[in-house]
Amino acid sequence: MFDFLTRSYSRTLEVAGILVCVLIIIPSADAVDALKTCTCLLKECRIELAKCLSNPSCAANVACLQTCNNRPDETECQIKCGDLFENSVVDEFNECAVSRKKCVPMKSDVGEFPAPNPDILVQNFNIADFTGKWFITSGLNPSFDTFDCQLHEFHIEENKLVGNLSWRVKTPDAGFLIRSTQQRFVQDPRYPGILYNHDNEYLHYQDDWYILSSKIENKPDDYVFVYYRGRNDAWDGYGGAVVYARSKALPEAIVPKLEKAAKKVGRDFSKFIKTDNTCGPEPSLVERLEKKVEEGEETIAREVEEFEGEVDKVRKTEMTLFQRLAEGFKVLQEDEQNFLRGLSKEEMEILEDLKMEATEVEKLFGGALPLRKLR
Repeated sequence: MFDFLTRSYSRTLEVAGILVCVLIIIPSADAVDALKTCTCLLKECRIELAKCLSNPSCAANVACLQTCNNRPDETECQIKCGDLFENSVVDEFNECAVSRKKCVPMKSDVGEFPAPNPDILVQNFNIADFTGKWFITSGLNPSFDTFDCQLHEFHIEENKLVGNLSWRVKTPDAGFLIRSTQQRFVQDPRYPGILYNHDNEYLHYQDDWYILSSKIENKPDDYVFVYYRGRNDAWDGYGGAVVYARSKALPEAIVPKLEKAAKKVGRDFSKFIKTDNTCGPEPSLVERLEKKVEEGEETIAREVEEFEGEVDKVRKTEMTLFQRLAEGFKVLQEDEQNFLRGLSKEEMEILEDLKMEATEVEKLFGGALPLRKLR
């Protein structure tokens, strides 16, 4: 991430806008693509961007996304930020940036979750049998499938399978947030094992469900094994798999059937993660504080050890702090030059037109931006 805090005061809007939009949307994108996206946001979604910065949850989402930069699990981290700080202001910004103005390029399908051949799916599936309460007891994708307390209740409405879905998102203080949504599925007329959730307004998302295996006989070991893939305006080809059961815990008796079904789509069921559907009460504030203190002590000990290792490395290489700072500043200057060099004439003109005095920026962003830090 570029340290835009070193830029001159006269470029405040350009700096602030680029910093914010890079943090919100594309923390690891190519520099030229990043600036093109930012230019589009400043031109097309200025109001939505300003609202985001002045909204606590949306601003917290920005800060959270910054912590995901260059992590091995960067995408998963970004998704978790969205889970924690979801609200209508974030949705409004995404609708402008991703769907309406298409400032953010779609993440391409890399083939991780291909659509399976219909021949390997269940050949008979009555959606009316899938009504009532079901728990997701096991999931493949940690970003989407393994939340706590996943109780989904289905019913039939106008020949569609309608699901009222609820789940819990863990918070950093050992508490949780309760999330819910509704989804509607239609059954493929040719292949009973395929259900489609299309025609959604938000990000125009589409989810396709593929029933790999199922048994519904009104018994405790009833289950439905769903493999899915989806797309929206931001990402084509995400996916996962879940096991629905009437009981809160995965019935061990059905595991051999699940292992066999998972192999049909090239998955190892032993790598699936069991979910916690005990749905207990939120821990008290005292318990949550004690847990954070314990985690903090462990973190401090780990960071001290890492710091000592870094000191030893510095000593061995005889690299001083000033040398490292000088090299970092040199890279920063080169990054800025490359960043701006990739702009077209039209994009440069847009950025020039968007420059304002600091007082104007404060009005635009509602005082949400600490301008003194940008000088």
